Amino acid sequence: MTVNEIKAPIAAEMAAFELKFKSSMKSSVPLLDKITRYIVKRKGKQMRPMFVFLSAKMCGEMNDSTYRAASLIELLHTATLVHDDVVDDSNERRGFFSVNALWKNKIAVLVGDFLLSRGLLLSIDNKDFHLLGLVSNAVREMSEGELLQIEKARKLDIDEAVYFDIIRKKTASLVASCCACGAASVTNDEKIIEQMKAFGEAVGIAFQIKDDLFDYSGDTSIGKPTGIDIKEKKMTLPLIYTLNNASFFDKRSIINIVKNNNNDPKKVSEVIDFVVKSGGIQYAESRMTEYKTKALNILETFPDSASKTSLRELVKYTTERKN
Repeated sequence: MTVNEIKAPIAAEMAAFELKFKSSMKSSVPLLDKITRYIVKRKGKQMRPMFVFLSAKMCGEMNDSTYRAASLIELLHTATLVHDDVVDDSNERRGFFSVNALWKNKIAVLVGDFLLSRGLLLSIDNKDFHLLGLVSNAVREMSEGELLQIEKARKLDIDEAVYFDIIRKKTASLVASCCACGAASVTNDEKIIEQMKAFGEAVGIAFQIKDDLFDYSGDTSIGKPTGIDIKEKKMTLPLIYTLNNASFFDKRSIINIVKNNNNDPKKVSEVIDFVVKSGGIQYAESRMTEYKTKALNILETFPDSASKTSLRELVKYTTERKN
């Protein structure tokens, strides 16, 4: 299934959401309006609102609160992306110039703060405190995950348990909050909300492991050059597995390359080859399948519907995608 086919049960809602999201970013300051219009134009596949709407539709009757849930997540997530580009000194996002590249860091930080406040006010004005609690928790976890990853990258002492803690916080917590917010906008049943949160977390972890695997694919068309994680000293699952199963001398040699020769393409290639030969790719793929299966099993507890089918296809898409 293509993304558009997956989106079919919520196509009308997604179109209505576009307008609501644009209006939620409105400001009386012309510069802010110009920048937020630029941000809206560069939106990606809109996976997060899709998870919100499909989760809501599968769990009950969609309403205004569902639209606010999707807007809240997009506002807070966009704020974190704008701030991330400043932190990473990144001039590009999704093939476009980043906000800090066009308007400099000071303005980018303030725009991120503005988007954050819009999300908070949208919830407070409509008394959506349960939604705000879910999303705020995700933003806290994302920050913790990023900081934990930075701390561990300095020492390169990540074991598998720490790796899963990082990706659960950094990536999976947002997908989990999308699904939980979608459910919470249509039902007060805590069991259903928790189920959807667990579903989103499993999808998010599988998604991140798939992202790790791109670093070893040798396919430059995906927009992520091979070995970029190694260059950035990010400890991904294939590499962690390889180090855990390598001899003392091989382990020392690989860590030395990641620490000191990570900008040498020949040396980075050596690490990639060693990971491939050591079974790191197969291991990561098996763990990804484990989380994919967990997500699909949670879905099976819900009655059949077009939304459930689309969520099932969305799980497959996140783990079989080419970029």
